[in-house]
Amino acid sequence: MRTDDPEAGARAHVARGLEAFRDARLDDAEKEARAALLADGKRPEAHFLVGLLALEKKDWRTAISAFGTVTLLNPYDRAGWAHLARLFQRVGHFDRADVALSRALGAGEVNPDTADLIGTALAQFGRHREAQDWHAKAFAAAPDRADFAINVAASNLFLGRDSAAAAALDPFIEAGGAPQAEWLYSTLRRARSRARADRLIARADSACAPGARAFLAYAAGKDYEDCALWDEAFAAFDLGARAKRASIKFDEQAEAAQFKALAETFTEVWAARAGPGHDDPAPIFIVGQPRTGTTLVERILAGHSMIEAAGELQQFSLCVRRIARAPADAPIARASAAAGADLRALGESYIRAAAPMRIGRPRFIDKLPRNYLHLPLIAKALPRARILHLTRDPMDVCFSSYKQLFADAYFHSYDQEEMARHYCRYAMLMDRWRKVLPGAILDVSYERLVADVEGESRRIFDFLGLSFESRCLDFPALDQPVATASAAQVREPAHARSVGRWRRYGAALEPMRRVLADAGRLSPVVGDGER
Repeated sequence: MRTDDPEAGARAHVARGLEAFRDARLDDAEKEARAALLADGKRPEAHFLVGLLALEKKDWRTAISAFGTVTLLNPYDRAGWAHLARLFQRVGHFDRADVALSRALGAGEVNPDTADLIGTALAQFGRHREAQDWHAKAFAAAPDRADFAINVAASNLFLGRDSAAAAALDPFIEAGGAPQAEWLYSTLRRARSRARADRLIARADSACAPGARAFLAYAAGKDYEDCALWDEAFAAFDLGARAKRASIKFDEQAEAAQFKALAETFTEVWAARAGPGHDDPAPIFIVGQPRTGTTLVERILAGHSMIEAAGELQQFSLCVRRIARAPADAPIARASAAAGADLRALGESYIRAAAPMRIGRPRFIDKLPRNYLHLPLIAKALPRARILHLTRDPMDVCFSSYKQLFADAYFHSYDQEEMARHYCRYAMLMDRWRKVLPGAILDVSYERLVADVEGESRRIFDFLGLSFESRCLDFPALDQPVATASAAQVREPAHARSVGRWRRYGAALEPMRRVLADAGRLSPVVGDGER
């Protein structure tokens, strides 16, 4: 390489930087990125590397700037546009996100990595059928790539194509698969013996990376639970939870301060003085803790001729952040600013932001469970919207989350006591909202719902002001994507197998039970979890 050739030097630095990035040597990758920019500041690949590094740090501002520069230097860089689409969607610039996605979908062939990235962007926009096509295109071009197989399998799972999902993973499972492939595979079928789980737990015990250990342990736990091996299942879930907890940062004090600020800000006095909202009856919010039946209710409602499911939308919280002019890491300041915001403008901005996720029916469902944080703002900014709150036995709620490996959320769920304390904070906040918003929230019990699907469904539709339609009970056959942790379960008929399941684990869950008991949050016996 000629030392006086800046273009060649930049290419070499980018190549070494990308290699370091793939090997998770991020400091080395950053050094190479800086050197590449010094050698040739107009090289798109150098800015692309900067963007990848910013994504790794969750530095959205730098990532947007970097990929924006990529697309300025090369307007036909579809991977750059796909990254921008995802980033704009994440930070709430929805119009710009739509433009970026349309540019990513431009004509012409792309390499497998770009095809896979476009599929991921489409999935983020709720366009799961198109996403599956792009993931399949990437996998067909590179069938030895486990990451492509995992994305193909996940997209097929969301669409209810379990056999196709398993087929994509089979070669990797037979070869002693990638940890994430093993975990996803465990959600697709019911284990009939402990043999695979024993192999997985042996691999988990020897895995060095916490992420790999978590995937393998949770997969083993699912298989052991399928076989009613409760002690082995708990040991596996506990190993997985500890591994996951070691790999994330959860600031419990910050969460407690946020919940306290919300309760102290959005009071009965605030509600009485709140200005007018946006008079649109379309939204139906389904909120609560994860694993409480929110997806089941969504599918029941989505069978109605007047209702469509828009998915788990981030739009309301992003609209709150924008109208309050507060950064994502300042929830207390955001609560204070949002309390004085123009509520009509907030409601209007949410309706506009949700529009691209709709297909045209009069009512739509926003099923983001943690929207319970924003219920006073939702109720006042959208006074004709309806709010459904799912409840479930607290121990079942906490344990169901504890034994679930989530993608990038619910960081409180990987420690028994942290999970239980979070539940107590949530329950106290919901008690507060019922006083602030009398009559605005319909509580829906998971236990009552699975025991009497039609009766509870009729009660829900009465609250929504809609007539009951019998086809809503045929939700297992509903041809609609489900992109949540419940994707593999919700296509079954409603059942009570999970009611009281935590009791199978007895004393192992004593740390969780003790926190709930001390806070007065334990429920009476609601079932014995018979399978």
